[in-house]
Amino acid sequence: MCQYSSEDGFTNDWHLVHLGSRAVGGAGLVLVEATAVSAEGRITPDDVGIWKDAHIANLQRITAFLEAEGAVPGVQLAHAGRKASHQSPWKGGAAIAPSDEKGWQTVAPSALPFTAGEPIPTALDEAGIQKVIDDFRGAAQRSLAAGFKVIEIHAAHGYLLHEFYSPLSNQRTDAYGGSFENRIRLLVEVVAAVQEVWPAQYPLFVRISATDWTEGGWTGDDSVQLGKVLKEKGVDLIDCSTGGNVPNAKIPVGPLYQASFAEKVNREAGIMTGAVGMITSAAEAEALVAEGKADLVLLAREMLRDPYFPLHAALELGADIPWPVQYERAKPRR
Repeated sequence: MCQYSSEDGFTNDWHLVHLGSRAVGGAGLVLVEATAVSAEGRITPDDVGIWKDAHIANLQRITAFLEAEGAVPGVQLAHAGRKASHQSPWKGGAAIAPSDEKGWQTVAPSALPFTAGEPIPTALDEAGIQKVIDDFRGAAQRSLAAGFKVIEIHAAHGYLLHEFYSPLSNQRTDAYGGSFENRIRLLVEVVAAVQEVWPAQYPLFVRISATDWTEGGWTGDDSVQLGKVLKEKGVDLIDCSTGGNVPNAKIPVGPLYQASFAEKVNREAGIMTGAVGMITSAAEAEALVAEGKADLVLLAREMLRDPYFPLHAALELGADIPWPVQYERAKPRR
């Protein structure tokens, strides 16, 4: 769920960003989460993908339904890198070896597994890096054909693009490793490739992990510097999550624990940001936007716990939004 900022606080311009579940009414932006740009970029064998034209027709059914219900369909394009080839969480989440019929060889900036004992990823060579760039471009083209109106490039949570910009996972000595400029190069090139085929009038977001929560890793100041680059390159908004690139990071998990990074990047880089992470109430979401700490609030797990969160939030904050027609007669009347 997200609310765009307004001078007078909450308005009827209420937008839903629902990651990984279904929309339940009201105008909204609905993101299909972690949609793989290649078969090897899937986190699990069960992941949704958009790496071939055969995927377009079924995705068109989703976008058509969302638009018919007054929502804006968006898609999060992702490549899991060294965190690919795992079982689904409800099946245990363990790594699947390339030798297993359900597994495949993972890739990364360097031949470093996420955790000790997991299969070692292949360090991408020049041709492999170009394939990643081409895969994101192709996925963006298919996203447009499928009817999506917003793209979010997933460069967070220890997935491939995050692995490249974090010094904890990138030990390269070529043009894609070492300096800050080299480590962000792949993300910048992916953004440019997507923009080649994505209409300028449609929003382009980038999701980052604003800190690795680990000494020697990516920091909030790095995120500000990246934000300035991405703003110059035409990115509309940075979705500020954190962590996920190394195991056992000491993360101070708690209410709104990541929101300060959205505020920092917004103010210091001058780019729109989205706040995420343990935002569980309408009042919390409203305050972040009303106080100028973020331009957007995104919820995922809270709406898995409460699929009707947007309806409850609108009621709590005094907004009259459309309800699904099947539930209209249960809508509270003021």
